Amino acid sequence: MSLGQQSHRMVIFAAIFVLMTVLILYNSNNGNDAPYAPFHVATNHSLKTTDLKKWSGKDGYVPVYGNKNMTLHCHNCALVTSSSHVLGTQAGEEIDHTECVIRMNDAPTLGYETDVGNRTSLRVVAHSSVFRVVRRPNEFLHRTDSNPVIIFWGPPNKIGKDAKGTLYRLIQRVSMTYSNLSCFTITPSKMRRFDGLFHRETGRDRQKSHSWLSTGWFTMVIAIEICDNIKVYGMVPPNYCGKSASKKMPYHYYKPRGPDECVTYLQNESGRRGNHHRFITEKQVFARWAKQYNITFTHPKW
Repeated sequence: MSLGQQSHRMVIFAAIFVLMTVLILYNSNNGNDAPYAPFHVATNHSLKTTDLKKWSGKDGYVPVYGNKNMTLHCHNCALVTSSSHVLGTQAGEEIDHTECVIRMNDAPTLGYETDVGNRTSLRVVAHSSVFRVVRRPNEFLHRTDSNPVIIFWGPPNKIGKDAKGTLYRLIQRVSMTYSNLSCFTITPSKMRRFDGLFHRETGRDRQKSHSWLSTGWFTMVIAIEICDNIKVYGMVPPNYCGKSASKKMPYHYYKPRGPDECVTYLQNESGRRGNHHRFITEKQVFARWAKQYNITFTHPKW
């Protein structure tokens, strides 16, 4: 290779290096310095109310094994969030005295009974939490208190009955092994309806806005379907993280060294690259639903 060719190639490499450096710095500055722009409900959107009591019914849940039906109905429900706001509340006894107790994902009770109670009537589990639940069968699966229900949600191509993938086979094995459990998955058609509900309530298309629905969204809707009255433990109001004096709290009560709750909420709410949960927007919707469906919030109370 001649000296001229080598010089020409070095100039090209140098130009590419400079261009990549500029792009990295630009993206970094955009990610760190951009002002917080809340996702929230679209301002030009005319809200459409949905009667969730008649929204879809129990036909959107299919048994993982056998021919069980999703017939759970409760007059009073305690919906226990995974937030660290439940710590120190000593609400465990009150929760355990509620007719039905609803929990999410792999939120444990062992070691936290004083604050979150011990009973579980329904657990709503995301596809991303299945392995964590299965790894601790004595905590989540081998329960002697009543006959708990587990509803698994996720993309149909991951946990759908027709997919027959690793996750579905694992869930099926769990359902066959622990006969005291009633395990269900959400049908593909109902998953689409959850997306449509988000669109109607916020004016945002979930996919086009790069949003992921949270387990809290699924759990709240399911709770409204099956419960006449709901008391939610540990959920903060939608404006909580906007307060300058918000106390730092772990995102999960069982992960004291985990990320801060408000940092997680704000980062997800304003995130534009990739997909993000819209926790604050969801809580805005929950605040409206509270007036329609006998929902109260405690620890904190709002």
